[in-house]
Amino acid sequence: MARLSVVTGGLGFVGAHLVDGLRARGDEVRVLDIRDQGPRDDVEYRKVDIADPAALAEACAGAETVFHNASLVHTKHNRESDVWRVNLTGTENVIAACRRQGIGRLVYVSSASVVYDGKDIQNGDETLPYAKSIQAPYAASKIAAEKQVLAANDASLATVSLRPHVIFGPGDRRLLPALLAHARAGRLRFQVGRGTWLSDYTYATNLIDALLLADEGLAPGAPISGQAYFITNGEPMAFWGFVQRVLARLGFPPIRYRLPHQLVYGIAAIKEGIDTLRGGTLDAEDGLTRFAIRYMCTHHYFSIERARRELGYDPKVSVDEGIELTCRNLEATGAA
Repeated sequence: MARLSVVTGGLGFVGAHLVDGLRARGDEVRVLDIRDQGPRDDVEYRKVDIADPAALAEACAGAETVFHNASLVHTKHNRESDVWRVNLTGTENVIAACRRQGIGRLVYVSSASVVYDGKDIQNGDETLPYAKSIQAPYAASKIAAEKQVLAANDASLATVSLRPHVIFGPGDRRLLPALLAHARAGRLRFQVGRGTWLSDYTYATNLIDALLLADEGLAPGAPISGQAYFITNGEPMAFWGFVQRVLARLGFPPIRYRLPHQLVYGIAAIKEGIDTLRGGTLDAEDGLTRFAIRYMCTHHYFSIERARRELGYDPKVSVDEGIELTCRNLEATGAA
């Protein structure tokens, strides 16, 4: 009988790719999300609010592994209670559900932003401390949640946390859709900042490979138990270089001008302030937040040597291949 894997947030971008990977591995899969219908007829979908501990625990029954992927990605400085409710309270409830149901493995999808202090990170590794200054409620909540996951590791529940950075691929609902919206509107004639800052990228199926490897190596007392790992393509490149490649591939004109990042940061602050006065909007970010502008204008790339060594991780799809596959998907779906 196939083992059962539970995926929280399995109808999102990363979650959908993870479901595909688990089914390809032969797992039975149960998706917990805010909707109870999905694209596959060989997967069980349940509508579950992860902030509801009783419903969550019941929905996890019978699982061998829980992949906790559900997260509210919101980098503005508003709607903080919503962010913490999903990202921290939800994670605490997932841990409690695993204990209540006797589930032995918990694989957490964290974020490289847990170590981002607003300053350059060049080839950072897992010895980096958690960020001390709050760059956004999202990052702060992911720090708190990852701490809980790693602290929960013990003789009955083995836990591990993976930290991807700038995930892209077919089905992306944030990065490339926002870029293309700006390009169509003629707003991508300018890049932010006059320097060249390197960033890491993670193609979606490479992250899925890492998640499956983590699950396969996870057990109480195993070397990876209670550990965190950076997961990227291991190919740092300039953020605007990445953008230029996408624009060129899809036939948009190149970026020709540069704006001082302090100016754009000020515009982002005003825009966030107006959004906050209106009550704050979720799932409506367009890359123009203070957090995003800082990210664009600092180095942030990471070593994946520990993941290679301890997980056996080796990114199979390069950034260039990933851009091509993603652009083909955008064209095929009419989104380009």
